[in-house]
Amino acid sequence: MCTDSGTHGLSRRAALFGGAAVVASAAVAAPAPAQASGRPGLRDLTYPLTTSFPAFAPGEEASRRTVVTIEDDGYFMQEWRIIEHIGTHVDAPAHFTVGGRVSTELQPSELIVPAVVVDIADRAARDPDTVVTVDDLRRFERRHGRIPDGAAVLMYSGWGAKVGDAEAYRGTDSAGGLHFPGFGTDACEWLLRHRRIRSLGVDTLSIDPGNSATFDTHLVLTGADRYGLENLANLDRIPRSGATIFVGLIPYEGGSGGQARVLATW
Repeated sequence: MCTDSGTHGLSRRAALFGGAAVVASAAVAAPAPAQASGRPGLRDLTYPLTTSFPAFAPGEEASRRTVVTIEDDGYFMQEWRIIEHIGTHVDAPAHFTVGGRVSTELQPSELIVPAVVVDIADRAARDPDTVVTVDDLRRFERRHGRIPDGAAVLMYSGWGAKVGDAEAYRGTDSAGGLHFPGFGTDACEWLLRHRRIRSLGVDTLSIDPGNSATFDTHLVLTGADRYGLENLANLDRIPRSGATIFVGLIPYEGGSGGQARVLATW
């Protein structure tokens, strides 16, 4: 997602959490006990990057061409044209916050973290503009236990069912507006303040809902020196709690984020 709203990254809300973010360390959970089969769980949360994968804005799709072939050159290689925010990817703090850390500055300890999945799929099926709320988080904790400090909190909305249709995945209306679920700003603030989270992740194009024009959740999260994960797959195939995710971020020089292979184990 690209916008010039980054100049607002030092907003009062963001500053509220920035200091705590600098001193907070990432908590890396030990893998949860194996499943009943006796084998540990492993799930890829990454979509293949294709030239048809939906972009936040039409025209930002990836493209590729063949550079050399085995028949002509003895080896095969392609050239890709991609932006940093296409496919399954990370939003680094620098994406929305002036002076925020870039991709190469995110540490391995921040990219291997416990994860929980907050399921709002039933509500999202009725209301594409819905968001994860503080009430959702409290309801989650009553059922699944406390969200660990330093965790990645992932939203499952069922939106992956639409990924094969770019307009449906964007939720584009007749006026060109976007409609898909995300995290409410209040929920983001609550998680930063009370659970010292490391990341927010979604199975949609943005951690903000599609109808947001101000990207407040991005501003608060990156202003607190935290990163986002967007276009995650298979969140319905991992435990609601007890998993650990490994975020294989491409460390682009000066990157505002970048593609990542995201794996979950438990």
